[in-house]
Amino acid sequence: MQIGKHIIRIAIFFFLIQFLGVIGYMTIEGWTFLEALFMTIITVSTVGYDHLHPLSTTGQVFTIGIIVMGVGGFVYIASVLAEYIVAGHLHGDLERRKMKNRIEALQDHYIICGFGKVGGEVARELEAEGVQFVVVDSDPVAIEKCLVNNYTYIKGNAVEDDILKLAGIMKARGLVSATNSDTDNVYVTLSARSLNSDLVIVARATNDEVERKLLRAGADRVISPYRLGGHRLASLLIRPAVVEFMDIVTAGADIELIMEEVIVHERSGFVGKSVAEARSRSTTGANILAVKKVGDLRITAHPSPETIINSGDRLVALGTRPQLKTLEELA
Repeated sequence: MQIGKHIIRIAIFFFLIQFLGVIGYMTIEGWTFLEALFMTIITVSTVGYDHLHPLSTTGQVFTIGIIVMGVGGFVYIASVLAEYIVAGHLHGDLERRKMKNRIEALQDHYIICGFGKVGGEVARELEAEGVQFVVVDSDPVAIEKCLVNNYTYIKGNAVEDDILKLAGIMKARGLVSATNSDTDNVYVTLSARSLNSDLVIVARATNDEVERKLLRAGADRVISPYRLGGHRLASLLIRPAVVEFMDIVTAGADIELIMEEVIVHERSGFVGKSVAEARSRSTTGANILAVKKVGDLRITAHPSPETIINSGDRLVALGTRPQLKTLEELA
């Protein structure tokens, strides 16, 4: 039930009562406009003031009709408010307003479209990293999980542009399309790319054909959970020590050694310098493992010492949190 529509109907109803009352008293009793308006208002509101002038028989019948309509209107208002509160709509409106205010305050956040198993894992990882995000899903069960975890959310279909706008896509840094439908993921990617050309988009796919479509639709990266899971299972069988090391490197705050991505700012002292010079200038102790050049689709692992670093390049470095923080400040 939409309370706004009922308010409009009630306002129109009472305006019509006032209009009919004024016209009726002016016609039947011959009163002035102000006298007719005053009589109509005190009659509808049932305040019990004395009549300005004695009423004729026709005027008395007309007044009874005005009273019945006025009382009926108040009964209707009471029933609408009772239904609104009992049905939980008031709580829902307050919750939506709260979420709207939280989203309006966000900047450079991430959007998770689809809060199933994959989307839930993405949310947990972002929360662990202290990153702000908004969940978009139309499933009541998913929304209930968001409420339990105090996640910022928008209830709706992520394929709709208006829903993505409500999620703050114009101010967002990135988006994950992790719905259970390949078709929806393609549509979400198309919509997101058209709304924000600078957005980093990562999408979920179930097969190679869908992956190609998502890339054409504007996704920066496409992940297949099945392929990723299979690769990890095989790696655990063949090279378990490597997998264990990577888990340590990419683990949470309790692990000393971590891997991080650092973006080179245009005013950084690294700009125009080679990787070797950057390493010599950096006294942080962090090790630069890879470089992703601006405009390149592939990342260069073990970059040549002569590789020149430019503004906007992304450096993948390994080190402790203090080391990486210092490196990021230099970059």
